[in-house]
Amino acid sequence: MNSLNPSYLASFWSQPMVEVNLLVFLNLAGALALGLLVGYERSYHGRAAGMRTYGIVCMASAALTVFCGYPGFWWGGSSHIGTAVDPSRVIQGIVTGVGFLGAGVIMKEGLNISGLTTAASIWASSAIGVLCGIGFFGAAILLALLSTALMMWGPKLESRLPSRRAMGVQMGFSPGFEPSEAALKDTIRQWGYMVAEGSLNITAQSHTVSWNFVMVALKSRPEPNSLFELSRKLRQVEGVDSLQISHARN
Repeated sequence: MNSLNPSYLASFWSQPMVEVNLLVFLNLAGALALGLLVGYERSYHGRAAGMRTYGIVCMASAALTVFCGYPGFWWGGSSHIGTAVDPSRVIQGIVTGVGFLGAGVIMKEGLNISGLTTAASIWASSAIGVLCGIGFFGAAILLALLSTALMMWGPKLESRLPSRRAMGVQMGFSPGFEPSEAALKDTIRQWGYMVAEGSLNITAQSHTVSWNFVMVALKSRPEPNSLFELSRKLRQVEGVDSLQISHARN
């Protein structure tokens, strides 16, 4: 078969192919909606991976799965290769390799994690490439548009929804001072915050003790709400000699 034959090229945009692409799009849209829902729960509780990350990963996973249900429509409905090939094995290698590439852009600095959405978008781009490779051009275009729109307007949507802020705190205490965990937790709870379970890390050097932990707001707008005001209050805690505070999410 001549791959540049106009009738063969037109088969990628025939009515049955367009209908299949629309069905794939409906699957992608449903997966995106559910991924956003799960991601919002994580975003609300101040976790690093939020709505964009969950939405992109869920949508890309659907893209890499749903096309397997329409093998008769791959490559325009007619194979142009001479030997039998299992595309799922090729896709498995692509997804694994791109997964390692995406892991390279995730960075952790203290309690702050960045790059998760970028890593998810890299993985989603592999799904777009797979859809293009098997001839689902319409679905690939729609997936690209959804991913781009999510990364552009996802932060605005997250900022409008109620959420619980999370801050990474590193407190250094005066030499010889022994801080009380109960007293500290009680103090910050009065401000509308709590220490996230399992986040407290204690370091002791000579006679100096330092604490690292994540503070999570108990409500959408605690007082103090400003990072600067919260920093001032934490410096006034008894025994605090040094302080470092930052947002603990990407």
